[in-house]
Amino acid sequence: MTRAFTEEDEKMGINIALDGPSGAGKSTIARKAAEKLGYIYVDTGAMYRSIAYHAMTNGASLDDAEQIAAQLEGLKVELTYIDGAQAVLVNGENVSDKIRTPEVSMGASKVSAVPAVRDFLLETQREIARKNDIIMDGRDIGTVVLPDAQVKLFLTATAEERADRRFKELQQKGDTSTYEEVLADINQRDYNDTHREIAPLRQAEDAVLIDSTNMTIDEVVAEIVKAAEAVSKKKSELNTERTSRRDRELMPIHAISKSRRINPVRQFFYGILRPIVMLIFKIKYKLTFEGVENIPRDGGNIFASNHRSYADPVLIALPTRVPISYMAKKELFEGNKAFKWLITAFGAFPVERGSGDTSVIDTSIEKLESGRNLVIFPEGTRSKDGKVGKGKTGVALIAAVAQTKVVPVGINFEGEKLTKGKKVVVRFGKPIDPKELGINDTSAASRKKIKKEIMDSITSLVH
Repeated sequence: MTRAFTEEDEKMGINIALDGPSGAGKSTIARKAAEKLGYIYVDTGAMYRSIAYHAMTNGASLDDAEQIAAQLEGLKVELTYIDGAQAVLVNGENVSDKIRTPEVSMGASKVSAVPAVRDFLLETQREIARKNDIIMDGRDIGTVVLPDAQVKLFLTATAEERADRRFKELQQKGDTSTYEEVLADINQRDYNDTHREIAPLRQAEDAVLIDSTNMTIDEVVAEIVKAAEAVSKKKSELNTERTSRRDRELMPIHAISKSRRINPVRQFFYGILRPIVMLIFKIKYKLTFEGVENIPRDGGNIFASNHRSYADPVLIALPTRVPISYMAKKELFEGNKAFKWLITAFGAFPVERGSGDTSVIDTSIEKLESGRNLVIFPEGTRSKDGKVGKGKTGVALIAAVAQTKVVPVGINFEGEKLTKGKKVVVRFGKPIDPKELGINDTSAASRKKIKKEIMDSITSLVH
């Protein structure tokens, strides 16, 4: 009843494809099963009926594919809920009752064989299925519309039983059709559906046949619910397994030695350049530093800061004695060569945001191992209003791997942009030591613990 479950299934909704001939009770059963499961019921038959009704109302010949295709221009078909019941709207008109006559049923069989009509509805149906747990019924759901559905069923019954069900349903609605007329309609539609050139009615190879001739509606619904719950259980198990994999270590611990020192020549020039840049910044801005006693005197430390402006790396570097390295978006290295040389000289290295490239972690560890300090902006993007956003776990992973201290930094100024004469306060918090937090691996739990500590500290320094 269900196919092999894959990781791809974990990302999408649970899809149940219910196919079968006219009058098999697909709509009633699918609707009840969806209600029990809390799924969305997608009545594709109603969609085709609505197009047939629209074409018939406008006088189009249902034997002429071109005339039918012309009716699609500007047509809007919607499935919605009115007073808790699913309704079909055609250009805003509720046609739910009008599309259930034998004439419209026969018309639906004809329009469903028109390629333009199938293309018109196909992507809409698939999009609904991608985003939701759904039961979709029709003639070719398991074979064409949702060939990858996790559950495929083919529901049928004898023509006489289906005709009897449909006849009773029509009588309740006041329809004057006779049983013989309904049976003839059922037989004709079976022939049309199984002999059409495009997506003929047939049971998918991996679908389970359910003959409901001697079954109650509740018995069939129970079969569907059982199948859906089996898939849901597999999905839950896969999700648990994936979570377990995420909780394992992403990278092994590689504690830096902190024995290496910056090249004396580089350190000498940095010592000369730093006070010059400090003077320039203090002339340009009303700049003050707080908590400088929290800045380690050695290298190999991480400075994690909120992000307000392009000048942030310089603001953090000015009171530190050891040169820094920092991540910069890849695009900055692809423009002006002089600018690329300048930011590289001041410790920047490229990172492609959102790529998931772990090489940036290796580069970061190398920079720390070389004796440099590393500046990271956990938020990833600059904050325009000064509020601290949700941090990413990259800084926590690097800290866990390197087993090095993280100095939280809060950069404060009013307004969106850092302009001349503006008051700027850079606060340095107490270093966070992974060892003191009991972090000895890079599991999801460890990363989450460090990240929370870092972001809480940054937030406390921004005010």
